[in-house]
Amino acid sequence: MFPILIGTVVIAGIVGYASEKSGFTHNGYVQSIIICVGGAFLMYFVTLMFGIGFRSPGVNAIAASVGALIIVPTHWRK
Repeated sequence: MFPILIGTVVIAGIVGYASEKSGFTHNGYVQSIIICVGGAFLMYFVTLMFGIGFRSPGVNAIAASVGALIIVPTHWRK
């Protein structure tokens, strides 16, 4: 369980950095990484408690990170 949690954080950090580097978001590097890690943690614990998600923890981390990057910044923008 612990290696999956560490892998989730690493994958979420990479997705946050890559999204900022590619120009997908304009939040700043640290903010994008924090948003991705938060979304990945949420998806990890939802998958752990309820079994909802994809089979692979890596795919869960990527999907949750991208979903958090789409939902969080656009929710607060005017």
